[in-house]
Amino acid sequence: MYCGVDIGSRSIEVVLFDGAQIIETGITDTGHKPCENAEKLLVRVLASADVTREELKRTVATGYGRNYFLGADRTLSEILCHAGGIAYLFPDARTVIDIGGQDSKMIELDTSGKPVDFSMNDRCAAGTGKFIEMISNSLEVDVSQMHSVVKDHHDSVEISTMCAVFAESEMIGLLQSGTPIPTILKGVFRSVAKRTLGMAGRNGIIPRVVFTGGVAMNRGVVEAIMEETGLEVSVPPDPRITGALGAAIAASR
Repeated sequence: MYCGVDIGSRSIEVVLFDGAQIIETGITDTGHKPCENAEKLLVRVLASADVTREELKRTVATGYGRNYFLGADRTLSEILCHAGGIAYLFPDARTVIDIGGQDSKMIELDTSGKPVDFSMNDRCAAGTGKFIEMISNSLEVDVSQMHSVVKDHHDSVEISTMCAVFAESEMIGLLQSGTPIPTILKGVFRSVAKRTLGMAGRNGIIPRVVFTGGVAMNRGVVEAIMEETGLEVSVPPDPRITGALGAAIAASR
């Protein structure tokens, strides 16, 4: 049995892998004690799978907190792990878009599933899960309800700022001017899509495109990216675990 642990800025994921398939997964909030919370999550996942610690042949950690997790045998970068997880789930993937809680990245894969180029935004919360959460609070629309609010709505507004700090002020201004909430949300999704796609490397967006990270669970953002690119975008069954899955697969190798 092999284990991957992805300690991100907002969430922690654990995946158990037997060398061929996923055995068990778990997710928890990172909180203020990421390594302690990662250890607790690993214990819960092992118990759920009825696997003992001694049965783990190797554990690989990835994500922001990878270098501080004492339970890991080795560490790997997020880029390598996300690429490995996606190549396992979608062998024909060539572009990976990953938007997490506080960063976003775009990875180009070759035909064998190895990363050949990537770009990353980890200096600003613009276009990330944190940004969308702030929009959610400003508009008083739960993130899980956003897509149903914009469904079958075609109007959008240009969002002038992607700064999470000033987003609330702009949302208040738009509401006071009488702009409907679905129109604002459509504009937000378009802005997130455009900012994300702006990270594309010299080869552009190459199909097949796979969207991962917590924001990939927001169908409104998925559809905005498809509209901007004119391409179909695939989303894994649980887009949050691909980094941990890639770490577990690396551990098996």
